[in-house]
Amino acid sequence: MNTSPADPDKFTTWRTSSRSGGDGNCVEVAFASDGVVGVRDSKNRSGPRLEFAPAEWQAFIGGVKDGGFDPM
Repeated sequence: MNTSPADPDKFTTWRTSSRSGGDGNCVEVAFASDGVVGVRDSKNRSGPRLEFAPAEWQAFIGGVKDGGFDPM
């Protein structure tokens, strides 16, 4: 995971979940041409963002699908 991007324009299309509700309390996700995944706060689009290597993102998605982040 990287929090200080070298190329601030590498993400061109940011998306929010269709289930987000549209109230602005969401995260946005974008995919760069090199496979890196960007995540940012929809309330502060010009602020910091997280960047994940493709393997890190796939591990996260796998954990979500397997229920690894469900409340106990």
